[in-house]
Amino acid sequence: LQVLAYNRHTYETVAQQLVITVIPAPGGEPPYQGEFLVGNRNVEELLPAATREIFLQATAGVWEREDLHVINVTSALDRGGRVPLPIEGRKEGVYVKVGSRGTFSPCLASAASPESRFHCSLGQQPLASCYDTFAPHFTIRWCNLSLLQVWPSPTVPGPTWGSGVLEEGGDFQPPTEVTPQDLLPGFLVTLLVPLAVAVLLCLLLGHLMCCRREGV
Repeated sequence: LQVLAYNRHTYETVAQQLVITVIPAPGGEPPYQGEFLVGNRNVEELLPAATREIFLQATAGVWEREDLHVINVTSALDRGGRVPLPIEGRKEGVYVKVGSRGTFSPCLASAASPESRFHCSLGQQPLASCYDTFAPHFTIRWCNLSLLQVWPSPTVPGPTWGSGVLEEGGDFQPPTEVTPQDLLPGFLVTLLVPLAVAVLLCLLLGHLMCCRREGV
């Protein structure tokens, strides 16, 4: 990633190159993932490691797991959210995806159940069987909670490379010859059909020009 900056007064430019290496997690992708919508934060407020650690501690209270880690942080504006009005300290909202090796807690399962979705469609609060440990630092919109179970994809073995040398005694066998095909019918259709159409058009045009004149 190359970052360019310039001075507006002197037009002096400075370039700095950042090398970012992305490696897969040692244990692979966590099979259980939950995505929370934080309504009272902007995306840059959840990027610092200290804030993410506080969020993970609050998530551990409702997930009942300790092996949690943040997978992704996305602004709600990138998901079709509206830009908030610059009044009353409103925030844009942040989607935070958290992963774990353990299954979802009964609290999260009840919050994402069909009964909770029905309550949300009526404008009511979803069902929750535990205390909201996110308050007062984070305001979670529970109607936007999504739980996902990711199954590991089977690994496809790569090709096996040989030495590139033909084994002793093995001769190269070329492919067999293709049986000859009769191309005469196709040739006649391709040639005679346009010719017949051209003759008919010429006869029709000649009839209109020669036999349809005034006085004939």
